[in-house]
Amino acid sequence: MSVNKLKSVAGIVIPDSAIATQATELLLDHGTEFLYNHSLRVFLFSSLNGNRNNLKYDAELLYIASVFHDLGLTPYYSSPDKRFEVDGADAARDFLKGHGLPHESLQLVWDTIALHTAIGIAEHKENEVALMYSGVGLDVMGEGYDNLSPENREEIISAFPRNDFKKKIIPTFFGGFEHKTETTFGNIKADVCAFMIPNFHRKNFCDCILHSPWSE
Repeated sequence: MSVNKLKSVAGIVIPDSAIATQATELLLDHGTEFLYNHSLRVFLFSSLNGNRNNLKYDAELLYIASVFHDLGLTPYYSSPDKRFEVDGADAARDFLKGHGLPHESLQLVWDTIALHTAIGIAEHKENEVALMYSGVGLDVMGEGYDNLSPENREEIISAFPRNDFKKKIIPTFFGGFEHKTETTFGNIKADVCAFMIPNFHRKNFCDCILHSPWSE
């Protein structure tokens, strides 16, 4: 699999700095074409949402966060006991630290990735965090679909095809944390486990309270 050399799509410039290119190469080396296309669409959708709402954001950091946001699902970056979002965030932070970026940038990218499934929280954080959350929501669940012009939609999908996305994304998610389903407790990925595993028993917050070691 090779990098798509397009310089811009739907009016959005795709970062091609040395650091952005190296990040993309990591996605190509350790991810799949399916994740690559998804991640690039997320960046483009996020950027379009930012431009439409006149929000200021760091395009390079948003791009790197988009590239790394699902790498925690891959065998290379997956830990035995952390949420996949945290694995991806840790990988991005280590990558950026190696390039000498300041702490503020490391933390921003970490938060952008770690919180990209945090409904009700991410949209109230910094612009990069909120925008990537919106881009993921648009690509995965169609949130804000009507705000996307047909022309932009077709151009983006032509450059980075969905390729039966609806049927493939749930098994792709599950493949990244089926060895650690306990990490989905308290987040939307527990829905993926319930969909993929017959008679899956979710850990329950109320049970945690009632069965705690406290006597009252």
